[in-house]
Amino acid sequence: MLKKVFGSAVFGVEATTITVEVNVDKGVGYHLVGLPDNAIKESNFRIAAALQNNGYRIPGKKIIINMSPADLRKEGSSYDLTLAIGILASTGQIKAEGLEQYLIMGELSLDGTLQPIKGALPIAVKAREEGYKGFILPKQNAKEAAIVDNLEVFGIDNIKQVIDFFDKGVPLEQTIIDTRKEFEANLDFPEFDFSDVKGQEGIKRCMEIAAAGGHNIILIGPPGAGKTMLAKRLPSILPPMTLHEALETTKIHSVVGRVKDTGLMAQRPFRSPHHTISNVALVGGGSYPQPGEISMSHNGVLFLDELPEFKREVLEVMRQPLEDREVTISRAKFTVTYPSSFMLVASMNPSPSGYFNDPNAPVTSSPAEMQRYLSKVSGPLLDRIDIHIEVTPVPFDKLSDDRKGESSVEIRKRVTQARQIQTKRFEDSDKVHYNAQMNVKQIRKHCVLDEASKTLLKTAMERLNLSARAYDRILKVSRTIADLEGVPDVNGSHIGEAIQYRSLDREGWLG
Repeated sequence: MLKKVFGSAVFGVEATTITVEVNVDKGVGYHLVGLPDNAIKESNFRIAAALQNNGYRIPGKKIIINMSPADLRKEGSSYDLTLAIGILASTGQIKAEGLEQYLIMGELSLDGTLQPIKGALPIAVKAREEGYKGFILPKQNAKEAAIVDNLEVFGIDNIKQVIDFFDKGVPLEQTIIDTRKEFEANLDFPEFDFSDVKGQEGIKRCMEIAAAGGHNIILIGPPGAGKTMLAKRLPSILPPMTLHEALETTKIHSVVGRVKDTGLMAQRPFRSPHHTISNVALVGGGSYPQPGEISMSHNGVLFLDELPEFKREVLEVMRQPLEDREVTISRAKFTVTYPSSFMLVASMNPSPSGYFNDPNAPVTSSPAEMQRYLSKVSGPLLDRIDIHIEVTPVPFDKLSDDRKGESSVEIRKRVTQARQIQTKRFEDSDKVHYNAQMNVKQIRKHCVLDEASKTLLKTAMERLNLSARAYDRILKVSRTIADLEGVPDVNGSHIGEAIQYRSLDREGWLG
């Protein structure tokens, strides 16, 4: 007897429906075809034990299972439940009425309990698109899938519940979530606050500008100056995520199985990979492509501490995603694209010893050693970072001051107001939402300079030998400074402040 059961495979951040055809005939053998990986090929052992422990069995007949489309590689153990129900239905051990109306996924333990799967959210989105009535999956993933409306989601603990549902009509408990309410409930304030930072008023100003315009920023300073402390607090002043951004972010984290019990991610991600990270782990890819750290940072912050310690080739692969805000990974049979619209926050010491330009510490690095250290970060990559700022150690009198600094709540209000101005400015554009994303045409339109401002910028370009890309970065930052002030036009003071935030372009830093 032939029966069809439906599962799903995730490629990139999109799902593709997989039809599992199970045919039972005379003979002996278990044949699984359709490009399954080893985890799927081993599923017959898990299925046999799970069925036996729940009063059922795999019959001693010839069983042929085809996973269609057969030219797409299937991966992982999440098809266990799909295959098990198909075998039971095709051998007549359970009724199969309404089986075609449900998409079924789940990894089986030997006692029949269900383990969580990856990609529940994109699979649920695809199930709704294709008109399935419901989605049956492990209980741990139910909240995540229930974010999708107009789809019945059933979270289960054991395969026996699914068998009783199809065979005896025992109802399953539907998971229902009010997505908007769930989103608002998870909008808790981040644990790190700028009020904890003593002194560093100039650096806080830079972080505010970076957050307001979505600009990439690099912090240069000696060990212990507070670079990491400042970076960790940046998400606390970014505007709250919109529901659309939350769904996008949750979808990416769902693919790698890192969505928490809340189901919907309402906090902007903050990722801080170690400097030993590989190209694939940072950008994504592999024989079976998965999102990398830059995609996991989508709509949030990617923090690269001690930037020159990263392998140069790892940093260079970031150049294209920083410009295009997406990563495309090509394989022989398919191409996947991951979104990667993130804020890059990097930190570095000014020299190998870490104390160059510190008047209270001796210079222990030779000019050649410093040049070699700084050259680990390429000029083209630095050109893609809008703001370079020096971080100096906080003096004792400010460290010992008991007064609290300005809170993240107050800073976030100004940042949010500036972002609202930008949202209105770019309301006719689908790809541009804030100043850092402006293309050349938009820069020329929204950053019109008077003669005095042009002269100031020209002088800075000639003295600092800035590239054309750096020129555009200065204009973008100056536009953000004007937005924070709430003024419509960019003027000389905005240009002057933006020029100050190109520390690494100054003579004496890079040779």
